[in-house]
Amino acid sequence: MSDDISQAFDHPEARAKATADDPRDRISLRDHVIEVDIGAFQDERGRRQRVRFNLVVEVRPHDAARTDDVDKILSYDTLTDAIGLELSAERVNLLETLAERIADRILAEPQAMRCFVRIEKLDRGPGALGVEIVRSASHLPRLPQEMQRDGAPHPRVVYLSNAAIASDRLAGWLDGLADRGPVVLCVGAPDLPRPHSAAAPAQRRIDLLAIEQNAWVLAGRDRRCVVVASRTELDWAMRNGQVTVWAPSKIVLDAVEAPPPGPVDPLALVQWFAATMHAAELVVVGEVPVHGAPVPTRVLEIGAERLA
Repeated sequence: MSDDISQAFDHPEARAKATADDPRDRISLRDHVIEVDIGAFQDERGRRQRVRFNLVVEVRPHDAARTDDVDKILSYDTLTDAIGLELSAERVNLLETLAERIADRILAEPQAMRCFVRIEKLDRGPGALGVEIVRSASHLPRLPQEMQRDGAPHPRVVYLSNAAIASDRLAGWLDGLADRGPVVLCVGAPDLPRPHSAAAPAQRRIDLLAIEQNAWVLAGRDRRCVVVASRTELDWAMRNGQVTVWAPSKIVLDAVEAPPPGPVDPLALVQWFAATMHAAELVVVGEVPVHGAPVPTRVLEIGAERLA
């Protein structure tokens, strides 16, 4: 085994000593066991066997620990998702092939610098039979940003007016959406007076916070509605079948191409969000959206029986 791989899977104290001249932060996934149909031999086909994955990824410097910002890190979900996506893409014969594809997928993320992958078959012999590789991002072409999230769900974004939030039909609407893929609920500001600022950026923050207050109102109406603020949380929730309510401040304020400063038009904001999320559809309940929606849009009355 090479020194690099030995250091990757050794105790962190030993790795720190071995890489003292070039210290890097690492995240890891250890002893992740999945039953997989894999192998080149005929008696392996059509039979699932236990395969153990260990991944270590060296990441670029960041200040996430200081700022406590989840969107600045390489999420642990990236590691498990890389495994799951490659296993679901097609059946492979070789562990070497699977290891290469997992490493390439992880290294497509901008935070990743080097990736150590160990994959072992647990049911093919008296011990664990496996392969270990190390790959660097330096020799890979940088994928466009939209491709770095390959495999991310395309949600149905549903905008609920205040009348819709208060409607007795809310629980039934959520029942109908539950089995139709990932759903992100969005709301506008509550029908209450709020402070006004002469500074456009300040007013935008006030308006965004008002929307977030209303998101918590919706969450209080049904326990299935979970308020989330970051893209990392949204991606995880969508992949795990959780109904989410978007709290917009973080994503809007962090966006490179955000809506303009000043008073926030909630429906225009939701259309921007739907485009950002590459939504499959935008459903607007109880209001009429502005023209030029960037994704397919349906408008429903409060009296609609179903949203799906």
